[in-house]
Amino acid sequence: VQLVESGGGSVQTGGALRLSCAFSGAHYRGHCMGWFRQVPGKEREGVAGVYTGSGIGSGSTYVADSVKGRFTVSQDPVRNTLYLQMNSLKTEDTAMYYCAAAPRAPMSAAFALMPQYYNYWGQGTQVTVS
Repeated sequence: VQLVESGGGSVQTGGALRLSCAFSGAHYRGHCMGWFRQVPGKEREGVAGVYTGSGIGSGSTYVADSVKGRFTVSQDPVRNTLYLQMNSLKTEDTAMYYCAAAPRAPMSAAFALMPQYYNYWGQGTQVTVS
């Protein structure tokens, strides 16, 4: 599995960005896809996730309380792409943002936001809010 993030950049407080994550190398459906962020010296933090599989839990989204109401996770299964719409950005949102994939359904929302749950990671895209 290869994951390539894009869409990061510098933005002023209150602004918006949309991150994209292109998935390739395996069948997209059936993965739990997640967005994480990390600043130097701190642990990687789960931001949002979505289950791409069919059946129970299909399309379920998971959003961390710290960004709920400002960030929205979505996907385009045709393009095998995951998105993170970030609105009302704050300086504390400044971080490297990573896309991740796990070839299974999440057991719970908590699992979907745990870095240890994921097998594959992108290289990250930097978001700077000032």
